[in-house]
Amino acid sequence: MQAEINIGLFGHVDHGKTTLTKAMSGKWTDTHSEEVKRGISIRLGYADASIYYCENTKKYSFEKECSDKCVPKEVKRISFIDAPGHETLMTTAISASSIIDCALFLISANESCPQPQTYEHFMVLESLGIENIIIVQTKIDLVSKEKALENYAQIKEFVAKTSYKDKDLPIIPVCAYHRVNIGELAKKIYEKFKTPKRNPDAALRVYISRSFDINKPGTKITGLKGGVLGGSIVCGKIKDGQEVMLCPGITRNGKTKPILVKINGLRAESNILKEAHPGGLIAMGTSLDPSITKSDALNGTVLGEKDNHPEITEEISVSYKMFKRKDTENISLLEREPVVLSVYTSTGVGMITKLKKGNARIKLKKPLAIDPKSKVAISKRIGQKWRLVAIGEII
Repeated sequence: MQAEINIGLFGHVDHGKTTLTKAMSGKWTDTHSEEVKRGISIRLGYADASIYYCENTKKYSFEKECSDKCVPKEVKRISFIDAPGHETLMTTAISASSIIDCALFLISANESCPQPQTYEHFMVLESLGIENIIIVQTKIDLVSKEKALENYAQIKEFVAKTSYKDKDLPIIPVCAYHRVNIGELAKKIYEKFKTPKRNPDAALRVYISRSFDINKPGTKITGLKGGVLGGSIVCGKIKDGQEVMLCPGITRNGKTKPILVKINGLRAESNILKEAHPGGLIAMGTSLDPSITKSDALNGTVLGEKDNHPEITEEISVSYKMFKRKDTENISLLEREPVVLSVYTSTGVGMITKLKKGNARIKLKKPLAIDPKSKVAISKRIGQKWRLVAIGEII
């Protein structure tokens, strides 16, 4: 069974996103060696889970069995995307927002609200039009009841100052480590997050967010398997055995050309699929040389149909709007300054060549595969850090 909806987890660093993902799905998504060593998420983490409903107890949960030893009914299959919260990894969090339908926004009860990335992650969701949000108040086991209520009030006050003030966002207190109130969160996800209407007949677009080599060291050439791509279908559908176009492809002799790729297998976690549709995250076995897919080398690419794929370009025009940030004043973009662009799941560097009344012409360091009217987030170097300063649309 393929997941029907993508849910992103956002919030300040160390507010419990990865721990909550494990409580809901049973999977710890920090698997990279540097993530384990530093104790923070660096890459996007993925996990699938199901919500079950028990007719006897009238309760929702993420568990296949309930306390009465009956068999609950599976009512929704979902994919979780765990975005890093550290300020230096904002571009990775932005790339997560391009493939999600709704979001769980985590705010820790043992810190005042808002923290720096609480504000910044909320700004990303606002600008990209993510309307369906559930706020999860985490780590309630680390504070007294009075402190938890004080933090709850701070969260309400913070939301009231955003564009979500009239959305009546639910706030669910949980302790993910001890799995306290996780059932109530499952119920709220089922009730609030409805599966979006998809268009499986539209032109295929798959945003690639992971790529890797599954072959073990020492494997003989005759036993090698093609590289694997991971991502989410935004529109259209893809079949096992289908030939698709990978864009922007590979650059050789100064020219970038798309690559024709055959799909040699589709999986939604452990489930083997013959055909995949929009919603959820999928892994695709391919005919690609595994050497070019290892270590997320193809992260940010796009799959399209052979005769209908995104345009490959080295220069874009963007209609943009600057953010009003609390930590900086009177910021603006300048001609001939470098910027970091986040388009779909791709993050790249560009140079502004021309500015005129909210429009910028940007020369890209590496080609991008884009469709017109695609959203783009722009980060500018402020001091020693890249900070998100504008959101725009490719024209």
